[in-house]
Amino acid sequence: MPTTETYYEVMRRQGITRRSFLKFCSLTATALGLSPTFAGKIAHAMETKPRIPVVWLHGLECTCCSESFIRSAHPLVSDVILSMISLDYTILIMAAAGHQAEAILEEVRHKHAGNYILAVEGNPPLNQDGMSCIIGGRPFLEQLLEMADSCKAVISWGSCASWGCVQAARPNPTRATPVHEVIRDKPVIKVPGCPPIAEVMTGVLTYILTFDRLPELDRQGRPLMFYGQRIHDKCYRRPHFDAGQFVESWDDEGARRGYCLYKVGCKGPTTYNACSTIRWNGGVSFPIQSGHGCIGCSEDGFWDKGSFYQHVTDTHAFGIEANADRTGIAVATRRGAAHRAHAAVSVVKRVQQKKEEDQS
Repeated sequence: MPTTETYYEVMRRQGITRRSFLKFCSLTATALGLSPTFAGKIAHAMETKPRIPVVWLHGLECTCCSESFIRSAHPLVSDVILSMISLDYTILIMAAAGHQAEAILEEVRHKHAGNYILAVEGNPPLNQDGMSCIIGGRPFLEQLLEMADSCKAVISWGSCASWGCVQAARPNPTRATPVHEVIRDKPVIKVPGCPPIAEVMTGVLTYILTFDRLPELDRQGRPLMFYGQRIHDKCYRRPHFDAGQFVESWDDEGARRGYCLYKVGCKGPTTYNACSTIRWNGGVSFPIQSGHGCIGCSEDGFWDKGSFYQHVTDTHAFGIEANADRTGIAVATRRGAAHRAHAAVSVVKRVQQKKEEDQS
């Protein structure tokens, strides 16, 4: 159960050296997009603040968020769970079961009222009195409302909790509902994605626990440090977009050359996430790098926005890029016109050179 030990005390008790601890703080600052000077502040906070209890609930979901979380590399999820937080309840990896597990919720709710973080993976169904999702013999909706009543803040893990995701896609027979539409009297941090990037998840927890405040959020309630830019803004294929070089069909010459995937459905220009900077699996790759366009899984309602392979047309979301289709045509036309002009100049030069040779 929760303890008054600090993060640093737990790490030292586990045999972690001071040098490794400071390295961990530096990596954490980097993962959060902070300058190196913040490493000292993170170290001080971890040396002086007690760990904060976290309750992780599961509603309608596929557990992909938990699967992503346990694969975090910067910081290591073992460091987050064992040293930085007191993860008291999560049905995926906890040892307790049955009545023992449910008793933990009661203890946290009373012993740490107003001081624990409620992390929610999945969403509650509201139809049939919530009977589409039963946890511990009662509707998940009841468990969610009960634990939210005494928490400090709520984190909505993934698109299921943030937006409703596939469960809330039309016709939504269970009336699956995003967490923020049920919990209205607590601050809710949305960390969307299907699933979210592992380092984004641990980064959000690290920020809250280190600085004892919520990260700055955008108008939709997402942390700006991870959702402040479109995937398109930092995509390594962006120069091809700007040059009007697009993959027109799968496995064409443009695909083999690594051209922009916008015309085959990539939603990167309208999707806010850190995939193109943090990437996946310890920074190895992300969908666009593997040759598949972004499907926009971190955006609201992405399941109901049509085919993943139909690109958005005539949209004003791009600003100056609104006419992406025409950009390709225009660039190609300019390129062709330039080629013809160059050819004409070459012909004139050859004719002139021939005349000079004849005269001599």
